[in-house]
Amino acid sequence: MTGPDDIPLRYPARYDSPADSEEPGNGGASLPASADRRCSVCQVVQVSARARYCSDACKQHAYRLRHPSLAPPALDAVTADLRRRQALVAHTIYECPACETRYLAERRYPDCQLFCRRLGLGGPCPGCDDLVLVAEILVQEVTR
Repeated sequence: MTGPDDIPLRYPARYDSPADSEEPGNGGASLPASADRRCSVCQVVQVSARARYCSDACKQHAYRLRHPSLAPPALDAVTADLRRRQALVAHTIYECPACETRYLAERRYPDCQLFCRRLGLGGPCPGCDDLVLVAEILVQEVTR
């Protein structure tokens, strides 16, 4: 009489289960399919045969390594793009040399008609409506 294990399978399992890797001589104890499986990040020996990472922290670290954060565009590239679109003056902050008042897109001081010096790209702050340079914002983010 044939047992259920003797019947050939039409579609065999694609991956062996830990029960398939049992050796008849070790008393029915199952051995992992590969005893040297390690975490892809920290190289710790794995507990599970199916796991790729040993913990959620290693999984998150691997994800961050695979998906690097996008670097902000360089200020020179933004300036070149605005110049190409002929909108550079509209986004440039100027400062009066006499009273140090900042102006957006005004090259001459309206009262005394002095030419102002160019400080750089910027615009009004959404919170306080002061004129803020992009370079000042980037420096604040780097120093945090």
